[in-house]
Amino acid sequence: MKNRNCLHRPGSRSATMPGPLWACLALLIMVGGCGENGKERGAGPLTIDDFKGYTVYVNYWAEWCLPCREEIPELNAFQEKHQGTVRVVGVNFDRLTGETLAGQVTKLGIDFPNLDIDPRTALNVPVPIGLPETFVINPDGKLVSLLRGPQTLEALENSLALAQESEPVETIQ
Repeated sequence: MKNRNCLHRPGSRSATMPGPLWACLALLIMVGGCGENGKERGAGPLTIDDFKGYTVYVNYWAEWCLPCREEIPELNAFQEKHQGTVRVVGVNFDRLTGETLAGQVTKLGIDFPNLDIDPRTALNVPVPIGLPETFVINPDGKLVSLLRGPQTLEALENSLALAQESEPVETIQ
């Protein structure tokens, strides 16, 4: 796939998210809130229990990023297809929150929850080198993939297979 990022910064970094970092992610979600759009339909705010045993895709997007907009339907379809084993969670690159974030989520047709607080720092994951970017955490809490550029359903399926095998961090462009 051609690398079509909205931003580009060279370099990448390996990371593992040990058990205590799951707690950091949960704390960010519970204390920082998810905003109206960060809730599962018909449920309360996401908690650590929502992520345990799931492969988690944390997707960074922005309204002005055309490749981000192109991959949203793919992420929606992927989440729908794998709702029993996968959680897709969005983070707005421009750090929008509240009503503004909810408006963009609705406008862009994003069906997955979006966090008001970026979990990257707590999870010791590097800043995106381009948009869109998605990092994949396996059910054991290990960062297994950094997906750069817009992803197709096929690419997301391939990354899920890697996550299930608990391979080391791999950058897929």
